[in-house]
Amino acid sequence: MKEQNYKPQIPDMMEAIFDAAYLIFDLVAAILFFTFSQGKILFILYGILTLTLCGGDAFHLVPRIIRAVRGSNDKIKRQLGIGLQVSSVTMTIFYIILMYVWKFTFPEIKIPAMIEAIIWISAIVRIVICLFPQNNWCTQEGNMKLSIIRNAVFAVTGIGVIILYIISGNTYDYHMTRMAAAIIISFGCYLPVTLFSKTKPKVGLLMIPKTCAYMWIIAMGLQLLF
Repeated sequence: MKEQNYKPQIPDMMEAIFDAAYLIFDLVAAILFFTFSQGKILFILYGILTLTLCGGDAFHLVPRIIRAVRGSNDKIKRQLGIGLQVSSVTMTIFYIILMYVWKFTFPEIKIPAMIEAIIWISAIVRIVICLFPQNNWCTQEGNMKLSIIRNAVFAVTGIGVIILYIISGNTYDYHMTRMAAAIIISFGCYLPVTLFSKTKPKVGLLMIPKTCAYMWIIAMGLQLLF
């Protein structure tokens, strides 16, 4: 139900438009990957990667769009909390898939066993931590201690994938070192938001470049496709 006397402000509407555009971009990109993959595993993986990103983020972005347009209530707050939990899990899966994207992009380069183990172990640990009810996803306070732990582990996953794309460098003239740059930007924007946004709401603006970094990752896949 629409909140009484609630009138969306321009920043609210801009946020809603940006979030909707991002989800639509991801959905269209996924369709393109599957449609033009011609059975190639690399682009099917890119399609799965993009759907994972879109589907997971939709769980918390759709409630944010509704909140921006109609105002907040207890139901929306709960949906936002659950959405953050779901997207935290799917974002971890995103990086596992991105590791396999690297494998199929550069099949002649053998992945270091240690790096692969680090990515898998840190990803599984983070997913398990995200499932703990002590995270208090649906409360304003959350759990700062668990937030620091789960995001520190997540950073290890990200660093592992970054190392892979640095190793491959400019192989095949794909310029995939840009992937490492995009991941660094996404983490550089994401971690401050998760740690400080509750006490300093303006830090939440960093989610804009973080989201753009993920769109850049998908765009690199589209560049290879076409």
